[in-house]
Amino acid sequence: MSIDWTHFSPGPALAGGALIGLAAGLLFLSTGRIAGISGILSGLIPPRRNDADWRVAFLSGLFVAPAAVGLLQAPAPPAFTADYGLLALAGLLVGFGTRLGGGCTSGHGVCGLSRLSFRSFVATAVFMVFAAATVFVYLHLLAAR
Repeated sequence: MSIDWTHFSPGPALAGGALIGLAAGLLFLSTGRIAGISGILSGLIPPRRNDADWRVAFLSGLFVAPAAVGLLQAPAPPAFTADYGLLALAGLLVGFGTRLGGGCTSGHGVCGLSRLSFRSFVATAVFMVFAAATVFVYLHLLAAR
């Protein structure tokens, strides 16, 4: 696998990363809460008293923002190469790993690392190692079949 350098543009990725950091920082400064999506979502089930408004607003932004961008420019069509059963299994495994790891990649990788949390450093390292191993197994062992 190689990078298509003729179509590579780091601008959108840099802008997206800056917006994620800004949102995480603003959430922490305004509420004292960490912008980990799994924690925000789990706080709605069951809803806690006087705590649901900011959670619903934050999660709504995850759907509204891409829809707004989609109105401004034509989105790229999604390309799923896996079957829906495999995608469902992957989603369940991510959910299990999130519960097992005490948080998701956004909570540990963005917010935990910025707070110099050792636990988040270990969790993010584990995420990255297993992500690389998964890609290797898929591309080099399973794709060859």
